[in-house]
This record gives sequence, C-alpha cells and structure tokens, in this order.
Amino acid sequence: MGTSRSFLRALLPLGFVLLAAGCGVRDSAILDPAGPIASDQRDLIVRTSAIMLIVVVPVIVMTLWFAWRFRESNDDAPYTPEWSYSGKVDAVTWAIPIMIVAGVGYHAWVFTHSLDPYKPIASKEKTLEVRAIAQDWKWLFLYPDQNIAVVNELVFPSGAPLSIKITSDTVMNSFFIPGLGGQIYAMAGMRTELNLLAYEPGDFLGRNVQYSGAGFSDQRFKAHAVKRDAFDAWVEKVRKSSDALDASAYDRLAKPSEDHPVTYYSSYMPGLFSATIGKYNPYGMFAANSVCRVANLDGPYAR
Repeated sequence: MGTSRSFLRALLPLGFVLLAAGCGVRDSAILDPAGPIASDQRDLIVRTSAIMLIVVVPVIVMTLWFAWRFRESNDDAPYTPEWSYSGKVDAVTWAIPIMIVAGVGYHAWVFTHSLDPYKPIASKEKTLEVRAIAQDWKWLFLYPDQNIAVVNELVFPSGAPLSIKITSDTVMNSFFIPGLGGQIYAMAGMRTELNLLAYEPGDFLGRNVQYSGAGFSDQRFKAHAVKRDAFDAWVEKVRKSSDALDASAYDRLAKPSEDHPVTYYSSYMPGLFSATIGKYNPYGMFAANSVCRVANLDGPYAR
C-alpha cells in the first residue's frame, strides 16, 4: 500500500505539468478565442455551464451532507419510516429543472440566431471571399478575387471579415478552426457558409472533425491571420507559382492522398466551385444548408 501511494505522489507533479502544457496550446483551445465568433461561443459555453451548476453543485453538496448526517454511527439522525410525501420537496425537484431548461433554452435560442454562420460580420474592412472544397484528405481553398488556389493553407487579413463558402468533393466533412470559432459541415452537392474574423495576426489550426476515412487524422491545415500588406505579399507569392489548377491538375489533386503538403496554384479554371457542386447536384440548383436555403449555380458563388 505504501509503495502504491508513493507512486501516485510521484505522478502528481507530472499530471500538473501535462495539464499546464495542454492549456498552452492556443490552436486547439476553444476557451481561448481570437475572434468575435469564438468569443461569443465561449461565453455561451460558460453561461450554460453556470446555469447547469445550479443543480450540479447542490446535488454534490447534499450527497456529502446526507452521507455524513445519516451515517450509521449518528444516533441523532432523524428516523421517519412512515414518511411518504412532501409538497415542498416535490416543488423544488420540479422547479429547479424547469428553471434550468428555460435558462439554457433561452440562451440557446438567442445565440443560435446571433451566431448564424451565414450572417455577415459587420466591419469597415472589406470582406475576403474564399471557397473551400473538402477532398480525401485535404482542403482546397479558392480565392475568386485573386484567382489563386492553395492546398492546406488559409491566409487572410486580420481585422477583416472572412467569408468561406464550403462544399465537398467526397464524403461529408466538417470545417473547424477552434481558435476562430464556428464549425459547419461540407457536403457534396451543397454549399454551406462560415463567416469568421481574427482580432489580430496569429496562426491557427484548422481541420476536418468528421471522420472520413484512412487519412482523416492528417486532414489538417494552417490558418494564418496576417496584416494586409503581408497578405498582399503572400498573394503575389502564390501568383508566381509555376502550377495552374486546370482540369487535369484538379483530377490528380482530387485523388485520395494523406498528409498532403501545402501547394500553390497561380490560377484555377473558371467555375470550379460550382462545377464541383454540380457534379453531385445535376439540377442546377443546390441547397445551401439543411433548412434549404437555395442559390443559383450561375450566381455570385459560381467561381
């Protein structure tokens, strides 16, 4: 017994070190937001958790108190074998859950509408439009205004809204950048949308969080929020690439590959994003999300 206790005491400092190390990983910390969407989501998590503590804390306290008060050795504890009902107890056991459901429901309703992923972020800065296509097992980002394409790297100006239109050229994926907030599915034949913003320059981890096959664990990308001049310089760097994303290059890229390196394309073929959607939706229209928002393939998202 003494040896076991000594072993556990020796592991205790190691546990604190590991916890501290985990807390320092900003890219994976939802509670360390770097943008308004992630910040509001963090507040929602904290508020709903606090509301649920209304029942969690009393239950823990009462469990410990009951165990102590009604222990076998306590001869002063009341003994009422004929007791069967109490209106006060019944009222409390029903009122508290009702209050919790009402509180959590209110916050869920308000934040569900305020955090609509399709809702544009108001800003004096110009919104950057990006198209994201999920593949096996990588992410392809198209910049329609700059006419460039990048694999597994998302670069955008800090302090400016980022609007990402998302689809899939394979099975269902889920697009997520924890540091910036928001998580939305990428589905073949459909378009979803995510609007984000980074307060200041920084590097963030993005990935697919929907299991999609053997290469799922390596389907990650780096999201870089940079200053405007740095973004312009990066665009020029990509434009100097000798590779262009034509039809044959896209066919090669779309084949399954694991841990795919960052790849730059100086241009891409017109209509690639809508063609990817139309491949799985031949009717010329596609649902933008599960509540059937509809957009025409020849509209503003054609590229």
